[in-house]
Amino acid sequence: MGAAMFCSDLDGTLLGKPDATARFTRVWRGLDRAPLLTYTTGRLLNDALKVIAIAELPQPDFLICGVGTVIYDLRNQTLLKQFSEVMEEGWDKQSIERIMQSSTSAVRQPPQFQHRYKSSWYLEGASEDGISTLEDLLNAEGLAVNVVYSSARDLDILPKMANKGNSVTWLLQELGIPTDQVIVAGDSGNDAAMFLLPGVRGIIVENAQPELAARTLGANIYLAEGHFADGVLEGLQHFGVVGDLPEYADEHAHARPADPAIGRIFDVERADGLSAEDAELLEVAYEKALEALRRNITPMGFSACSLEHNFAHGTDVNYRSVWARDGSIAVVGSMHVDDPEIRQCARTTLVTLLDHMNPVGQVPANVSIDDGIPDYSGIGGISSIDSGLWTIIAMYEYVRVSGDVGFLRERLWQLQRAMDWLSAHDSNNDAMLEIPEAGDWTDLFGRSYNVLVDEVLWYRANVAYGRLLELAGEPERAADYLRWSQTIKSVLLDRFWPTTKPRGDEGAGTLFTERQLGVGDTRYLLAQVTPFDFDWRCDVYGNVLAVLFNVLDVARARIAFRFMWGVGINDPWPVKNLYPVVHSGDPSWRPYYTVNLLNLPHHYHNGGIWPFIGGQWVRFIQRLGYRGIAFQELVKLARLNQAGIYGEWEFNEWAHGETGRPMGKAYQAWSASEFLLACHELRLGSVSH
Repeated sequence: MGAAMFCSDLDGTLLGKPDATARFTRVWRGLDRAPLLTYTTGRLLNDALKVIAIAELPQPDFLICGVGTVIYDLRNQTLLKQFSEVMEEGWDKQSIERIMQSSTSAVRQPPQFQHRYKSSWYLEGASEDGISTLEDLLNAEGLAVNVVYSSARDLDILPKMANKGNSVTWLLQELGIPTDQVIVAGDSGNDAAMFLLPGVRGIIVENAQPELAARTLGANIYLAEGHFADGVLEGLQHFGVVGDLPEYADEHAHARPADPAIGRIFDVERADGLSAEDAELLEVAYEKALEALRRNITPMGFSACSLEHNFAHGTDVNYRSVWARDGSIAVVGSMHVDDPEIRQCARTTLVTLLDHMNPVGQVPANVSIDDGIPDYSGIGGISSIDSGLWTIIAMYEYVRVSGDVGFLRERLWQLQRAMDWLSAHDSNNDAMLEIPEAGDWTDLFGRSYNVLVDEVLWYRANVAYGRLLELAGEPERAADYLRWSQTIKSVLLDRFWPTTKPRGDEGAGTLFTERQLGVGDTRYLLAQVTPFDFDWRCDVYGNVLAVLFNVLDVARARIAFRFMWGVGINDPWPVKNLYPVVHSGDPSWRPYYTVNLLNLPHHYHNGGIWPFIGGQWVRFIQRLGYRGIAFQELVKLARLNQAGIYGEWEFNEWAHGETGRPMGKAYQAWSASEFLLACHELRLGSVSH
């Protein structure tokens, strides 16, 4: 079934990934009989027209601007004044702004975001109850308004009839188009009203805010795997509007970014596609990665590294285990591989971890393959907090791809217990987990309290669990977790991305670190924050995950990319996990960094190169739409995985941060799985194997 009209949001949906935007334009212009095209955006008219031209998007038939307050007919180059007349009833912008300034802590947005029928504000981290209270306050003053809150920050006060859903409805009635002939696409809460129109079919892109999913549970929605415009095309194909999607054309595969600082990279680095030699290398690397992953298949699930090819001694004996962290990452990275043995091993990994959960919901750090005994800690007996986080995330990816809802329902009670155990680590009810020192993947490194990578995983685990509840047929509980994830994200960004801009929330000034965080406008998410201090270093892994898990928006992701690229975290290979490293004598140095000589400068968690993070780095760059850079980084990663200690293609655990020489275990499961996933997201031909 096709459609008579396609309505899509712009920012975060069709815009945000330049190569995907170009691909959408090429596909849309190639349609023999395209539906009417309508863009619905929070931007004002002139700004929207400008960004459409810059992005070279297809010219729409209609443009709905200002979050549904203005409709412009581009076919006749005219504003639909009849719709504007509807906006006048009960609208008093002057009174609205007086109430907002006197009764709330919201900060008024700049003039370019305001117009006659739109009063826009910044209000960080507002709750759903808080927004309802604000709407009641305005209504009590006789103001008939519609309050739209999105992205845990953007507050728009509009006339009662004004939102994207009402404006689309009005336009459809004028054109005589039934709602069941309409497809909509979006990524944030201000798009929700479109999805709730009777009969409408919706596309939610993978990078969408959880608030949109929470508000649209039960609607006829396609949840795309692709991001931004790639997800839109995927949804349009699902609904029969477009046929087979073309591969990225050469002229678009390396679309030059609009950001001059990033564009410079294209000038000085080779980004003109793959040479024949590089393509052949990647073909071999893909097959070798499959071989490496298969070496980790055991009757209990994925081992951390090949049992056959690694000698265990001392504390290294725990490598002969199914690790929650390593195994879950291997599950996530391998779900696209069409191999029954690998798929079964993914399921078995989850079974092993959940079967050894303790009575209060703690997922073990690892389970010994030799004797089946679970270990709930690591060296020093420190709890492994991220075991449960990764297990929840991996379970969602497994069920989403496999469709094994029966397995989900069988294990849902255990997943709930794991979420309850994790939630207990938010002892001060501020939405952040309190992590014991060395209590996560950096199990010999001095991070504690609010640790970036763990808070990012906490956000993603709540999104994943909300999605699992939805798949299990529990929409009300699902909505609770999806809404809570939005709160987590808001607190995370506020705490880990210092800025000189006004916060505009009631919590300003309550942290002991408030004055210490006067580092100006940062270029990345900080590594750690406690009530008494913070770690200003760049946790590369945490920042990359923040983009892959949709914590950072496109603008901040590009800022972080420029910083990390500029300091050379990908030299000599992708990528170092930390910048800069910690040296002896530094206040952050711990005496135990010399245990097993692991965390010397440029070693292991102290600025070592990790191939599994390198795979995520490639995906991070691809997510931003810089395919040319992503390809060249993937080739570098392949050469690192090829290097080996005793022979080629060992997919080693880590490498020295300066020399680039491989160190650690051979045939590491997550080094292989993340390389496979990077190839998959770059749509390399070898993925078809």
